[in-house]
Amino acid sequence: MSSEIIQLTQFSHGAGCGCKIAPAVLEQILQSTTATVEHKQLLVGNSSKDDAAVYDLGNGTALISTTDFFTPIVDDAFDFGRIASANAISDVYAMGGKPIMAIAVLGWPVEKLPASLAQQVLEGARTICNEAGIPLAGGHSIDSPEPFFGLAVNGIINTSHLKQNNTANDGDILLLTKKIGVGILSTAEKRAVLKEEHKGLAAAQMVQLNKIGEQLGKLNAVTAMTDVTGFGLLGHLIEMAEGSNLSAELYYSKIPFLEPAKEYLAQRIVPDATYRNWNSYSSKVAFGTGVNVMEAFNLLPDPQTNGGLLIAVKESHLHEVQELLEQHQLAAFTVPIGKLIPKAEKLIQVLV
Repeated sequence: MSSEIIQLTQFSHGAGCGCKIAPAVLEQILQSTTATVEHKQLLVGNSSKDDAAVYDLGNGTALISTTDFFTPIVDDAFDFGRIASANAISDVYAMGGKPIMAIAVLGWPVEKLPASLAQQVLEGARTICNEAGIPLAGGHSIDSPEPFFGLAVNGIINTSHLKQNNTANDGDILLLTKKIGVGILSTAEKRAVLKEEHKGLAAAQMVQLNKIGEQLGKLNAVTAMTDVTGFGLLGHLIEMAEGSNLSAELYYSKIPFLEPAKEYLAQRIVPDATYRNWNSYSSKVAFGTGVNVMEAFNLLPDPQTNGGLLIAVKESHLHEVQELLEQHQLAAFTVPIGKLIPKAEKLIQVLV
């Protein structure tokens, strides 16, 4: 079997973070009647919907622990390994931390796909781990019906620099460090309708490490932070607003998006996960006059894979964060996309 003609996305029903379980279903799964034992050193755990678990080491630092894996979102095995690895490492950056080590999680249908392709997935993972400055120190693999890959990642952080997704304040300004629309382009690729000039566009963004998160963690100006992944921009903003007991205004015209995404929307090319996402939280969203509701409905819940960091910033210190973004070649993402406001009837108000 030749690796040049194998399209990995044809061997999975989902794509990247689009294969995540919908928010409403996940809430049911996580319900428990088992009495929990208190762990005083556990700073962040299941009690919140954050990106990673955090354990106080007792010396002014804390351990960040996370895992993330999914089915292929691109056809190329090497790129799949890079994207899945960057996505997993992002959870550490989203907490403001520094990744220190990763281990691999691999599922491979050995009767359907050659081992040489799995080797390329791991090679892609090593490339990203090298870029992040961490070892890929081991892992575990199984023979599975569908291919999947990801990492379990550990990181460290000064406890005073820890960022969570439920600590935003009224009046905070929202910034986003990557464009949205990855799910739409990935679906177009899976359906074999992606134009030649658009190939690689989504992948180029998905392999970008969110390293800026470690620097943002050191700023008191940043009050809350998360990365935008499978629940879409709307879903992760809802988690931030709801966890902070606030609502949010979202300025639709200011949100950065991958331009070709709208072209494929016109062809009704939308991930199934978009509808699952919307059905999970549509009752919490209102649209203002002038918003292209149909377009927004398809873009805002679009599942992202290794999406950008969603940052809540003190308005009085916004310039400090904007300057940091500019220093790291992220000047295009210094425009506010929204604002946290007192809790209202609807958690999110999408405005023009």
